[in-house]
Amino acid sequence: MASRRLAIVGTGLIGASVGLAAKRAGDVQVVGFDPDGASSKAAAARGAVDETAESLESAVAEADLAIVAAPVAGLPAQVAAVLEASPESCTVTDVGSTKAAVCAAAPVPARFVGGHPVCGSEARGADNASAELFEGATWFLTPLPESEPDRYRLVHGFVSSLGATPVAVDPVAHDRLVALTSHLPHALANLLVNQAGGNRIEGHEPLAAAGGSLRDMTRVAGANPRIWVDIFLDNAAPLRESLAEHRKSLERLDRALERGDAGFLARWIGEAAGNRRRMLADAYPDPGALQQLRVHVTDRPGILAGITQALGAERINIEDFELQHVSPDRGGTLTLLITGEAEARRAADLLEAQGYGVVVAPVLGEQ
Repeated sequence: MASRRLAIVGTGLIGASVGLAAKRAGDVQVVGFDPDGASSKAAAARGAVDETAESLESAVAEADLAIVAAPVAGLPAQVAAVLEASPESCTVTDVGSTKAAVCAAAPVPARFVGGHPVCGSEARGADNASAELFEGATWFLTPLPESEPDRYRLVHGFVSSLGATPVAVDPVAHDRLVALTSHLPHALANLLVNQAGGNRIEGHEPLAAAGGSLRDMTRVAGANPRIWVDIFLDNAAPLRESLAEHRKSLERLDRALERGDAGFLARWIGEAAGNRRRMLADAYPDPGALQQLRVHVTDRPGILAGITQALGAERINIEDFELQHVSPDRGGTLTLLITGEAEARRAADLLEAQGYGVVVAPVLGEQ
């Protein structure tokens, strides 16, 4: 990276992962600050920061680039505080999931370039940070008309050095985009699992009979409410637009079912298949059918992290995973979902070379 001193304000999962990735990418001094002292200490213990600052002012005093990784609700105020506390030479960016509010509130827009890495996990905290988190991820950048070109080039180059792909977008367009592709899926996952969990059908518990389809569609249900309540409320208007369009689609499906319109249903499913292939073609080198790898693992601490990191290092994308514990004596089963038969076979070969027993099978919808 071009800058020599990096300040990270907020040292949770994303902030600490930025520190690890930046240190891997080049010769940089990383200073971290978090209002939660335990978070700062965890980031230092993880090796994500070289030093921890006692105050925001001291963290950014000599920084060339400051990354603000605060919760969405407090992001506008935190970005404003960093811009006001940092020297004129310091460029400021953030990693928030919504962009319109924080960009509108930036008091020194010339030095600010909004950002949003489209990645993460259900895990949280510096203990789960990874230098590989941003590999291949889209990283939206939302420069303002007042943003100085050199500042944008600095942030763009920094993001690229972490392994991500920077994509410039208008802040308002960004929020409409993620409402449809991220926030709506999270909302629907909660709706689906709550609908299933809140019903009984002639004495039967739906969740007890749930198949892979419900599990796959609701993987993100119940995600950290401290984060997602803020995201839903901050991006409420674009999310409501997406929900309104979703209701229209549900009504079209309902009318087709009422009419017994097999032609509509066939076209609808075919359209979905084509759209999914297009989505996967942009994300994976082998956008074939979804494959399931079942790996027998022994009960050793860190086995899940070790396997997923090993596959991540080989650029094998894991769509989902589930570890089903059996016993300390017999071990357990790790189920991985990987897109594309060739990619799944490559993952299986890597794991078999390490002594694991692996079974590969395509994922089919239940009937």
